Amino acid sequence: MALKGDVIEFEDFFPAMVEKLGAEGFLDELCNGFRLLMDEEKGLITLESLKKNSALLGLQDLKDDELQCMLEEGDLDGDGSLNEMEFCVLMFRLSPELMKTSRMFVEEAILNQF
Repeated sequence: MALKGDVIEFEDFFPAMVEKLGAEGFLDELCNGFRLLMDEEKGLITLESLKKNSALLGLQDLKDDELQCMLEEGDLDGDGSLNEMEFCVLMFRLSPELMKTSRMFVEEAILNQF
């Protein structure tokens, strides 16, 4: 993570993770990340759970409005929080390289299911 002016830039490690872990292993890690950030009682990532657990990601210096923007970016159903599917979709959307190659990962995951 690097701060350039008012913009926070994240280095995209996801493609390397997929290469190392495979599609299924990577999806498992995304799910682990979701569980790390979620409110255990609600089973969702809320503003409160993100504030509480953001230090685990090195994001302890982010302000509430910045964390709220992160939630809003991925909140597809408008409930103000992220469920596991919304979180995973957001992570893919934030990785340009994964977006380019996501079809390959989906196909691999499907093949491994059968």
